[in-house]
Amino acid sequence: MSKKKLQFEVQENESIEDCLNRMKQQGYAPIRRTEKPIFQEVKNTGETIYEPIGRQIVFEARLIE
Repeated sequence: MSKKKLQFEVQENESIEDCLNRMKQQGYAPIRRTEKPIFQEVKNTGETIYEPIGRQIVFEARLIE
């Protein structure tokens, strides 16, 4: 039994295009894209600053019937 919806995360070593191709090979079509920023905590003279260092991209995909 396969799931109707899955989430595919774009890995560090792959492009968005690679992720979409991987999704298609498994029989899924993208229906939503979500991006979350990734922060790094930097302590600077007693105060804590959060600097963005990247982003996590996740596609929600539906099974192609």
